[in-house]
Amino acid sequence: MKKIHFLFTIHNHQPVGNFNHIFRQAFSQAYKPFLSLLEKYPLIKTTLHYSGPLLEWMETEEPDLFARIQALVEKNQVEILGGGFYEPIFSVLREPDVLGQLNMMSGFIKQKFKTIPKGCWLPERVWDPVLPRLISAGNLSYTLLDSTLFLQAGLPPEQIHGYYVTEREGHTTALFPINMKLRYLIPFEQPHTTIEYLRYLASDEQEIAVTYADDGEKFGIWPDTYAWVYEQGWLEAFFKELEKNKHMIHMMTCSEYLKTHSPEGLLYLPTLAYEEMMEWALPAEAVTRYEDMLQNLQHLQLKDKYSSFIKGGYWNNFLAKYPESNHMHKKMLLISERFEAWLASIRQPPTNGTIETARRELYKGQCNCAYWHGLFGGIYLNYLRHAVYEHLIQAEKIIDTSMHADNPWIEYKVFDFKKDRSQDILISGKNLNAYFSPRDGGSLFELDFKPCSFNIANTLTRKMEGYHRRLKLEHEKNSLQQNNHQPVSIHDMTKVKEAGLQNRLIYDWYQRYSYIDHFVDEHTTSDAFSMSRYSELGDFVNRPYSLKKIEQNSSRDIVTFVLARKGFVLQNHQEAPIYIEKNFHINDSLMEIRTSYNIVNCGPTDLELCFGVEFNLTLLADEDQFRYFYFPENSSKKLFMNTKRDFMDVASFGMKDTWNGFGVSFSMEPNANIWMFPIETVSQSEEGLERTYQGSTLLLHWKTRLAQGQEQKRSIKLCLQKFIGENEKKI
Repeated sequence: MKKIHFLFTIHNHQPVGNFNHIFRQAFSQAYKPFLSLLEKYPLIKTTLHYSGPLLEWMETEEPDLFARIQALVEKNQVEILGGGFYEPIFSVLREPDVLGQLNMMSGFIKQKFKTIPKGCWLPERVWDPVLPRLISAGNLSYTLLDSTLFLQAGLPPEQIHGYYVTEREGHTTALFPINMKLRYLIPFEQPHTTIEYLRYLASDEQEIAVTYADDGEKFGIWPDTYAWVYEQGWLEAFFKELEKNKHMIHMMTCSEYLKTHSPEGLLYLPTLAYEEMMEWALPAEAVTRYEDMLQNLQHLQLKDKYSSFIKGGYWNNFLAKYPESNHMHKKMLLISERFEAWLASIRQPPTNGTIETARRELYKGQCNCAYWHGLFGGIYLNYLRHAVYEHLIQAEKIIDTSMHADNPWIEYKVFDFKKDRSQDILISGKNLNAYFSPRDGGSLFELDFKPCSFNIANTLTRKMEGYHRRLKLEHEKNSLQQNNHQPVSIHDMTKVKEAGLQNRLIYDWYQRYSYIDHFVDEHTTSDAFSMSRYSELGDFVNRPYSLKKIEQNSSRDIVTFVLARKGFVLQNHQEAPIYIEKNFHINDSLMEIRTSYNIVNCGPTDLELCFGVEFNLTLLADEDQFRYFYFPENSSKKLFMNTKRDFMDVASFGMKDTWNGFGVSFSMEPNANIWMFPIETVSQSEEGLERTYQGSTLLLHWKTRLAQGQEQKRSIKLCLQKFIGENEKKI
């Protein structure tokens, strides 16, 4: 008689920083009804994984669920998987943090569910060959990986079942291959289709096991799935089919199978993830070539034959694909290193829990979702990026307070922060962090207001994505017709949430940082500038500046430094030499950055110039009554953050965030003209292609005549304030 062991595994996750109403919706439409049906069918065994952010939310909002899960564990119907508590990608963490995250999850599971996890969920199933040593050090014995990785290792499809063993430095880990076809069948095809597939895999001669593991959000949160899975009864019908076929389909948890069955063999896997992830990790231009190659192979009927030799990118390359991801990652590494050094320096550990609080804040800042982008919004969601920065800054503040108490302080460090063999300038104080990149036009790429744990420079540059070409194909511009009978996997959907979105595709040719120096033609319009369709006359925007000097005045909490570049501007089709020196004066106690520009005409002819300094900042929301621009001469007028306007002869203006309780003010000498517009990206989400606000651009500019040998000065003061409601309160 045919028999097959079915290892049914569900992964449930919500990211750090997600909105409470999304947690609530996911709980009500997916996690709770799934568990309720599981309780009705005691023969259905499953291995469950809940990520730390979701566990913490349930502990606060739905604590009764813990007892229900524990009861299922005690009946041996459910096994709980361990893993990194805040769902980090292990391959980009420092080893102490990998072990810390694993141990935090194991400790939580032991305390709340009275069981010790034996397996480890790998976030996004990203595999690195070093992991067996780390997983073993966390007292975990197995993990689950997509069958794609086993194909890449050279196994034929018929041998990808059960589990294999791999090792690193003698430390072993069992690897369960996740059946890819099952991932697309469940829950999108009728239950009997899955049963027939399991029947096809079952064997009369040997006991084999097939593993299904995928997101719990497929069961109620993905588009159209709640009606299909619960209201139309797919999940209950599936459970009934499994029970009806129990003579053939034997359900087990992963650890049960591991305990009772031998491995299929020893295997070493390459550094990969699931198929879609490997495609998403490619640069945008490579994605289009990759898709074309797959289509050509499909047309030649060769795709299935050679797919095992085809792979995309590597997850870590998201750090190269998105510089903003790299900035968050290197900030995380910096705080992790500081945390470890702080622990080593403490002679008498405090008893007030500050160490564990700082550790938890650091680990929250490692949640993977904001660091990459594929089918879901990921790095394109500014509130997820904000959560990463917020928690990293919170951890940083705990360390700072331990070292400096409540005293004023400031310090600087010049080193290769971004790990690209360039020198960056990091200035930190009690109130501010200001990170500068001399190589990128002497620009500012991070500005943290520590009292509110807010990085106001947390913006995103507009860039091409491989899926943008879908908007240019006529037959894919409109939303697909909805199937009234059953849902379609979101991997197969192409939806557009806004008409004319293809006209919103704008790509920047430089990173949208701040203190970027421009020379533009006097006929350039703000529209042309906002769409990156203008002529840049100078070579200062993204070219290197030299650090001339840097000094610290600790007694006054001030750091000053000078960045300079000798470049050119195009005048009458000739390159005219220009020297720019920008002097930064950062006063942490006053929470201000004063910048004076010296612009020198080094050529033999007079110049007519339009010189501008660009800022890209965010208060996160584009249209929100609590976040707005204001002008002192008309204090009653508040402009949303997505305002697109030109202003003439402005002495000062500001931004206010009354929700978080801080403001940013600018003053210019002499008065400046301002171009103001939002930076909006076109990105993919589970609901379709959509426009997303990333930040606001401000170009402060002056038209001027500069005689040969003449020097002109421009100054800008940026000041941050902490306040309650509308009343500013200096701290």
